Amino acid sequence: MQVVLRDNDQGPFLSKVLAYGQAEALLDEAQLAQIKAKAVLMSLKLADKFYNKYKMHLLEHAAFDVIGVASLGLMALSERDLNRALTLLMTPDGIVKSFQKGWSMLSTVSKYKISGKSVYGDIDNILLDRVSSPSDADEWMGWQAYQEALLDFNRQESVACLLKQFYSQASYDPLDCLGLESVFAEVVLYRMFFGPVKIKQDLKQRLAHIELQDSWFTVEHFELQVKNTLAELPTDLAETISVDLGKYFSPGLLRTLTFAKSYREQLLKGVSPERLERLEYKEGLSGLLGWPIYIVM
Repeated sequence: MQVVLRDNDQGPFLSKVLAYGQAEALLDEAQLAQIKAKAVLMSLKLADKFYNKYKMHLLEHAAFDVIGVASLGLMALSERDLNRALTLLMTPDGIVKSFQKGWSMLSTVSKYKISGKSVYGDIDNILLDRVSSPSDADEWMGWQAYQEALLDFNRQESVACLLKQFYSQASYDPLDCLGLESVFAEVVLYRMFFGPVKIKQDLKQRLAHIELQDSWFTVEHFELQVKNTLAELPTDLAETISVDLGKYFSPGLLRTLTFAKSYREQLLKGVSPERLERLEYKEGLSGLLGWPIYIVM
């Protein structure tokens, strides 16, 4: 594997660190040769496992994978500090540890990825392809790709945690495409209506049997409900949800509550499920934050 040394801030982090070591006379030719040799061996092993080491273009692909994944891990382990990164690379297994770290990071955020069966086992094909890079690339977007995948993973993991903690049926299927904001909104509404009980698909039926308090119909009331619900969650989960909530979250819940009042009035009149469904669609389900979407039979 040819590791080209360039001082390019936009290129892969591994190349940037090696170029820095050479420029500052902190990395001699023998040390650089050791790192290269280890990287070549890693590329051969990766090609043997996932590609075909006897086809040169696939071996080159494996080398790009090693550069990208090692860059990712090296950035994380060194907190993007060039001196710390170089010190790590100069240890006997520095590049191996960097690659292992990067691979672990990609494996974690690939948990909910849906892009077909991956040839890389537990790592998403598309994500690894975005991280993979030649050493002399003018632009490397691997870190940004990982951050995007991490954000999506945190959201989906948060949805799974909310389902587990608050819902009677806690199974989570990524194919359901549940939004974190909408799931949390349903939690806030349901618990405001019925107290600290497990959430079931019965809100629409039970709505007729509760009294909607006038004090609920304010943005300030919903902000308090949001604060109280977040307080029940682990700190990391609460922070993830807080970041995801838009400034119109509480006003959106107030709008949904106003609709719930109209829906309840129709329930009390004994209108048919078909008319209730038409009422929902007329209002626009996508605009009813936290309103459960299921069919009342």
